[in-house]
Amino acid sequence: MPRVRITRRLHFCAAHRLAREDWSEEENRRVFGDCANPNWHGHNYDLEVTVAGPVDPETGYVMDLGALKALVNRLVVDELDHSNLNLDVPWLDGIIPSTENLAVAIWERIVGHIPGPAALDKVVLWETPRQWAEYRGE
Repeated sequence: MPRVRITRRLHFCAAHRLAREDWSEEENRRVFGDCANPNWHGHNYDLEVTVAGPVDPETGYVMDLGALKALVNRLVVDELDHSNLNLDVPWLDGIIPSTENLAVAIWERIVGHIPGPAALDKVVLWETPRQWAEYRGE
């Protein structure tokens, strides 16, 4: 049976600030640049969630993409969209919301919820059209 990867792209907008509370404003600005702006800044994120598995001979699906969209919206997008990632999202508490850390946190939110025999293959989070992070689990 062939193993196929399918991907659903979703979108959300959110604000964040990259900074460490234990560093001075000068150190945060030196390390994180404009992303350390104390008045926050925002992004229009694109999130790609890829699931892999065998093709079901009855449906022709690895997983229903509508069901994947609903799952990721419920667990991730609905909580992140139009939020402040530093202040409004409990499952990001204590995490510097860099693209890299967000990709890992999003993976952890959905990995246990993909119905078998499909499995989460990767998460790609686009912060801008020129910058993204990809995570495939440990």
